[in-house]
Amino acid sequence: MSAGRLAVAVDTDACCAMGRCAATEPRVFDQDPDSGTVVLLLAEPPPELHETVRLCAELCPCTAITVTED
Repeated sequence: MSAGRLAVAVDTDACCAMGRCAATEPRVFDQDPDSGTVVLLLAEPPPELHETVRLCAELCPCTAITVTED
């Protein structure tokens, strides 16, 4: 896949606080210390992070991560 623009959005209401995203790509995702829900650190990560960001969206059991590309 080409290194175009990739944008990430998270739905904190849908997040079930499993932490898979933060464990897989901590440069893009973190967890709220109180609720455990996802915290988005980079809404438009650089191309070198695109593959792991896509993986995070696939691994999310709550489908709380949306990735759009153009």
